[in-house]
Amino acid sequence: MTKLNTTRRGLLLGAAASLTAPMLLPTRAFAAGKTLADVKASGVLQIGCEATYPPFTFRDKGEIVGYDVDLAALMCASLGVEPQFVDTQWSGVIPALYAGRFDVIMSSMSYRKERLEKVAFSIPYAEAAQALLIRADDADTITSIEGLSGKVLGVKLGSPGEMMKPSLDEAIAAAAGEGFSDVKIYDDHPSAYLALSQGSVDGVLNTSSTLGQVMKDRPGAYALVRPVGKLNWAGIAARKEDPEIVAWMDEELTRLKESGEIYDLQEKWFGFKMELADTIPTFS
Repeated sequence: MTKLNTTRRGLLLGAAASLTAPMLLPTRAFAAGKTLADVKASGVLQIGCEATYPPFTFRDKGEIVGYDVDLAALMCASLGVEPQFVDTQWSGVIPALYAGRFDVIMSSMSYRKERLEKVAFSIPYAEAAQALLIRADDADTITSIEGLSGKVLGVKLGSPGEMMKPSLDEAIAAAAGEGFSDVKIYDDHPSAYLALSQGSVDGVLNTSSTLGQVMKDRPGAYALVRPVGKLNWAGIAARKEDPEIVAWMDEELTRLKESGEIYDLQEKWFGFKMELADTIPTFS
Protein backbone atom coordinates (compact mmCIF):
# COMPACT_ATOMS: atom_id res chain seq x y z
CA MET A 1 0.00 0.00 0.00
CA THR A 2 1.58 3.28 -1.12
CA LYS A 3 0.18 6.74 -0.53
CA LEU A 4 -0.48 8.52 -3.84
CA ASN A 5 -0.54 12.13 -2.65
CA THR A 6 2.63 13.03 -0.78
CA THR A 7 2.72 16.75 -1.54
CA ARG A 8 1.57 17.59 1.99
CA ARG A 9 5.08 16.64 3.15
CA GLY A 10 6.34 19.84 1.62
CA LEU A 11 3.71 22.21 3.02
CA LEU A 12 1.24 22.79 5.81
CA LEU A 13 -1.76 23.98 3.85
CA GLY A 14 -4.54 26.42 4.58
CA ALA A 15 -4.83 28.10 7.93
CA ALA A 16 -1.79 26.36 9.41
CA ALA A 17 0.54 28.14 7.03
CA SER A 18 -0.56 31.62 8.12
CA LEU A 19 -1.01 31.29 11.87
CA THR A 20 0.71 33.88 14.02
CA ALA A 21 2.34 33.11 17.35
CA PRO A 22 -0.53 34.44 19.51
CA MET A 23 -3.02 32.29 17.61
CA LEU A 24 -0.88 29.24 18.32
CA LEU A 25 -1.25 29.72 22.09
CA PRO A 26 -5.00 29.52 22.72
CA THR A 27 -4.88 28.87 26.46
CA ARG A 28 -2.77 29.90 29.47
CA ALA A 29 -2.45 26.23 30.45
CA PHE A 30 -0.33 25.38 27.41
CA ALA A 31 1.66 28.59 27.72
CA ALA A 32 2.80 27.24 31.11
CA GLY A 33 4.07 24.04 29.47
CA LYS A 34 3.53 20.34 30.00
CA THR A 35 6.02 18.27 31.98
CA LEU A 36 7.02 14.61 31.94
CA ALA A 37 5.29 14.32 35.31
CA ASP A 38 2.07 15.41 33.60
CA VAL A 39 2.53 12.76 30.93
CA LYS A 40 3.25 10.05 33.50
CA ALA A 41 0.20 11.06 35.52
CA SER A 42 -2.03 10.72 32.46
CA GLY A 43 -0.59 7.29 31.59
CA VAL A 44 -0.39 8.11 27.86
CA LEU A 45 1.63 10.18 25.42
CA GLN A 46 -0.83 11.48 22.85
CA ILE A 47 0.68 11.66 19.37
CA GLY A 48 -0.78 13.51 16.41
CA CYS A 49 -0.35 11.90 13.00
CA GLU A 50 -1.92 11.55 9.58
CA ALA A 51 -2.59 7.81 9.37
CA THR A 52 -2.42 7.63 5.57
CA TYR A 53 1.34 7.74 5.07
CA PRO A 54 2.94 4.29 4.95
CA PRO A 55 5.22 3.10 6.32
CA PHE A 56 5.26 5.84 8.99
CA THR A 57 1.61 5.78 10.10
CA PHE A 58 -1.22 4.01 8.29
CA ARG A 59 -4.18 1.81 9.02
CA ASP A 60 -4.12 -1.96 8.76
CA LYS A 61 -7.48 -3.59 9.48
CA GLY A 62 -8.56 -0.38 11.19
CA GLU A 63 -5.54 -0.16 13.50
CA ILE A 64 -2.87 2.53 13.15
CA VAL A 65 0.49 0.83 12.56
CA GLY A 66 3.89 1.71 11.16
CA TYR A 67 7.43 2.79 11.93
CA ASP A 68 6.28 5.69 14.12
CA VAL A 69 4.01 3.43 16.16
CA ASP A 70 6.78 0.92 16.89
CA LEU A 71 9.27 3.69 17.65
CA ALA A 72 6.88 5.50 19.99
CA ALA A 73 6.30 2.26 21.91
CA LEU A 74 10.05 1.91 22.53
CA MET A 75 10.35 5.54 23.62
CA CYS A 76 7.31 5.53 25.90
CA ALA A 77 8.47 2.42 27.74
CA SER A 78 11.02 4.58 29.56
CA LEU A 79 8.18 6.67 31.02
CA GLY A 80 5.91 3.74 31.77
CA VAL A 81 3.16 5.20 29.55
CA GLU A 82 1.38 4.07 26.40
CA PRO A 83 1.57 5.91 23.06
CA GLN A 84 -1.87 6.95 21.83
CA PHE A 85 -2.03 8.02 18.17
CA VAL A 86 -4.60 10.62 17.13
CA ASP A 87 -5.41 10.60 13.40
CA THR A 88 -5.51 14.24 12.27
CA GLN A 89 -5.84 16.14 9.00
CA TRP A 90 -2.30 17.22 8.17
CA SER A 91 -3.19 20.79 7.17
CA GLY A 92 -4.36 21.47 10.74
CA VAL A 93 -1.89 19.37 12.71
CA ILE A 94 0.09 22.26 14.26
CA PRO A 95 -3.01 24.19 15.41
CA ALA A 96 -4.33 20.91 16.86
CA LEU A 97 -1.06 20.47 18.78
CA TYR A 98 -1.42 23.90 20.36
CA ALA A 99 -5.12 23.33 21.02
CA GLY A 100 -4.09 20.40 23.25
CA ARG A 101 -5.46 17.54 21.16
CA PHE A 102 -2.14 15.74 21.59
CA ASP A 103 1.35 16.21 23.06
CA VAL A 104 3.63 15.71 20.03
CA ILE A 105 3.46 15.23 16.25
CA MET A 106 5.07 12.33 14.42
CA SER A 107 4.21 11.02 10.90
CA SER A 108 7.42 12.17 9.13
CA MET A 109 7.33 15.93 9.70
CA SER A 110 10.41 17.21 7.86
CA TYR A 111 12.44 20.17 9.04
CA ARG A 112 11.56 23.45 7.32
CA LYS A 113 12.31 27.00 8.31
CA GLU A 114 8.65 27.94 8.75
CA ARG A 115 8.00 24.89 10.91
CA LEU A 116 10.99 25.56 13.15
CA GLU A 117 9.45 28.94 13.87
CA LYS A 118 6.20 27.33 15.05
CA VAL A 119 7.23 24.16 16.91
CA ALA A 120 10.12 22.66 18.87
CA PHE A 121 11.67 19.65 17.15
CA SER A 122 13.52 16.60 18.38
CA ILE A 123 16.74 15.49 16.71
CA PRO A 124 16.18 13.48 13.48
CA TYR A 125 14.47 10.11 13.60
CA ALA A 126 14.06 9.47 9.85
CA GLU A 127 15.43 10.59 6.52
CA ALA A 128 13.40 13.07 4.45
CA ALA A 129 15.84 13.64 1.58
CA GLN A 130 15.18 12.83 -2.05
CA ALA A 131 16.38 9.54 -3.53
CA LEU A 132 16.39 7.96 -6.97
CA LEU A 133 14.42 4.80 -7.73
CA ILE A 134 15.97 2.74 -10.52
CA ARG A 135 15.46 -0.71 -11.98
CA ALA A 136 17.31 -3.42 -10.07
CA ASP A 137 19.10 -4.44 -13.29
CA ASP A 138 20.68 -0.97 -13.47
CA ALA A 139 22.09 -0.97 -9.93
CA ASP A 140 25.64 -1.68 -11.14
CA THR A 141 25.66 1.14 -13.70
CA ILE A 142 23.63 3.88 -11.97
CA THR A 143 25.29 4.34 -8.60
CA SER A 144 24.70 8.10 -8.22
CA ILE A 145 22.49 10.77 -9.76
CA GLU A 146 25.31 11.40 -12.27
CA GLY A 147 24.51 7.95 -13.63
CA LEU A 148 21.44 9.47 -15.29
CA SER A 149 23.65 11.44 -17.68
CA GLY A 150 22.07 10.92 -21.11
CA LYS A 151 19.11 9.08 -19.58
CA VAL A 152 15.45 9.87 -18.86
CA LEU A 153 14.23 11.11 -15.48
CA GLY A 154 10.65 10.70 -14.25
CA VAL A 155 9.11 13.13 -11.74
CA LYS A 156 5.67 13.94 -10.35
CA LEU A 157 4.10 17.25 -11.31
CA GLY A 158 4.65 19.80 -8.54
CA SER A 159 6.85 17.51 -6.44
CA PRO A 160 10.21 18.43 -4.88
CA GLY A 161 11.78 16.24 -7.55
CA GLU A 162 10.35 18.41 -10.31
CA MET A 163 11.59 21.55 -8.58
CA MET A 164 15.07 20.03 -8.25
CA LYS A 165 15.45 18.91 -11.87
CA PRO A 166 17.01 22.13 -13.29
CA SER A 167 19.79 22.21 -10.69
CA LEU A 168 20.32 18.44 -10.96
CA ASP A 169 20.51 18.64 -14.74
CA GLU A 170 23.12 21.38 -14.50
CA ALA A 171 25.17 19.47 -11.92
CA ILE A 172 25.07 16.24 -13.94
CA ALA A 173 26.12 18.06 -17.12
CA ALA A 174 29.04 19.65 -15.27
CA ALA A 175 30.15 16.30 -13.81
CA ALA A 176 29.48 13.96 -16.73
CA GLY A 177 29.35 16.20 -19.80
CA GLU A 178 25.63 15.68 -20.46
CA GLY A 179 22.50 16.16 -18.38
CA PHE A 180 19.22 14.28 -18.69
CA SER A 181 18.26 13.31 -22.23
CA ASP A 182 14.65 14.00 -21.25
CA VAL A 183 12.47 14.61 -18.20
CA LYS A 184 8.98 13.12 -18.18
CA ILE A 185 6.39 14.54 -15.80
CA TYR A 186 3.54 12.45 -14.37
CA ASP A 187 0.36 13.30 -12.48
CA ASP A 188 1.28 10.91 -9.66
CA HIS A 189 4.23 8.86 -8.52
CA PRO A 190 2.71 5.40 -9.21
CA SER A 191 2.45 6.36 -12.91
CA ALA A 192 6.14 7.26 -12.85
CA TYR A 193 7.01 3.94 -11.17
CA LEU A 194 5.07 2.07 -13.87
CA ALA A 195 6.96 3.98 -16.57
CA LEU A 196 10.22 2.99 -14.86
CA SER A 197 9.30 -0.69 -14.83
CA GLN A 198 8.28 -0.49 -18.51
CA GLY A 199 11.52 1.23 -19.53
CA SER A 200 10.06 4.62 -20.47
CA VAL A 201 12.21 6.38 -17.85
CA ASP A 202 15.46 5.37 -16.16
CA GLY A 203 14.93 6.84 -12.70
CA VAL A 204 12.20 8.41 -10.54
CA LEU A 205 12.73 10.94 -7.75
CA ASN A 206 10.85 10.82 -4.44
CA THR A 207 11.69 10.80 -0.73
CA SER A 208 13.88 7.89 0.34
CA SER A 209 11.38 6.73 2.97
CA THR A 210 8.52 6.57 0.47
CA LEU A 211 10.67 4.78 -2.09
CA GLY A 212 11.63 2.24 0.56
CA GLN A 213 7.95 1.30 0.75
CA VAL A 214 7.79 1.02 -3.06
CA MET A 215 10.72 -1.39 -2.99
CA LYS A 216 9.03 -3.48 -0.29
CA ASP A 217 5.86 -3.67 -2.38
CA ARG A 218 7.81 -5.13 -5.33
CA PRO A 219 10.79 -7.08 -3.96
CA GLY A 220 13.66 -7.43 -6.41
CA ALA A 221 12.23 -5.04 -8.99
CA TYR A 222 13.96 -1.83 -7.97
CA ALA A 223 17.09 -0.42 -6.35
CA LEU A 224 17.67 2.87 -4.56
CA VAL A 225 20.30 5.59 -5.03
CA ARG A 226 20.47 7.95 -2.05
CA PRO A 227 20.70 10.70 -1.13
CA VAL A 228 19.98 13.05 -4.03
CA GLY A 229 20.48 16.76 -3.44
CA LYS A 230 20.55 18.38 -0.02
CA LEU A 231 20.18 16.15 3.02
CA ASN A 232 17.12 16.58 5.22
CA TRP A 233 15.41 14.61 7.93
CA ALA A 234 12.16 14.31 9.87
CA GLY A 235 11.81 15.05 13.57
CA ILE A 236 9.16 14.76 16.27
CA ALA A 237 7.48 18.10 16.97
CA ALA A 238 6.27 19.47 20.30
CA ARG A 239 5.01 22.79 21.61
CA LYS A 240 7.76 25.34 22.24
CA GLU A 241 6.44 25.60 25.80
CA ASP A 242 7.31 21.92 26.49
CA PRO A 243 11.15 21.80 26.60
CA GLU A 244 11.14 18.91 29.08
CA ILE A 245 9.30 16.72 26.57
CA VAL A 246 11.70 17.74 23.79
CA ALA A 247 14.74 16.92 25.95
CA TRP A 248 13.25 13.51 26.77
CA MET A 249 12.65 12.78 23.07
CA ASP A 250 16.26 13.64 22.25
CA GLU A 251 17.52 11.39 25.04
CA GLU A 252 15.38 8.49 23.87
CA LEU A 253 16.34 8.84 20.21
CA THR A 254 20.03 9.00 21.18
CA ARG A 255 19.61 5.88 23.33
CA LEU A 256 17.85 3.97 20.55
CA LYS A 257 20.53 4.96 18.05
CA GLU A 258 23.26 3.74 20.40
CA SER A 259 21.45 0.44 21.03
CA GLY A 260 20.71 -0.02 17.32
CA GLU A 261 17.00 -0.54 17.98
CA ILE A 262 15.95 2.39 15.80
CA TYR A 263 17.91 0.95 12.88
CA ASP A 264 16.25 -2.45 13.34
CA LEU A 265 12.89 -0.70 12.96
CA GLN A 266 14.10 1.04 9.83
CA GLU A 267 15.16 -2.27 8.30
CA LYS A 268 11.73 -3.66 9.18
CA TRP A 269 9.65 -0.81 7.73
CA PHE A 270 11.85 0.70 4.98
CA GLY A 271 14.22 -2.09 4.06
CA PHE A 272 17.37 -0.06 4.79
CA LYS A 273 19.23 1.70 7.59
CA MET A 274 19.00 5.49 7.53
CA GLU A 275 21.81 7.97 8.15
CA LEU A 276 20.59 10.19 10.98
CA ALA A 277 22.19 13.50 11.92
CA ASP A 278 22.76 14.18 15.60
CA THR A 279 21.48 17.75 15.41
CA ILE A 280 18.60 19.65 13.83
CA PRO A 281 19.52 21.21 10.46
CA THR A 282 19.68 24.99 10.21
CA PHE A 283 18.12 27.16 7.54
CA SER A 284 19.29 30.62 6.48
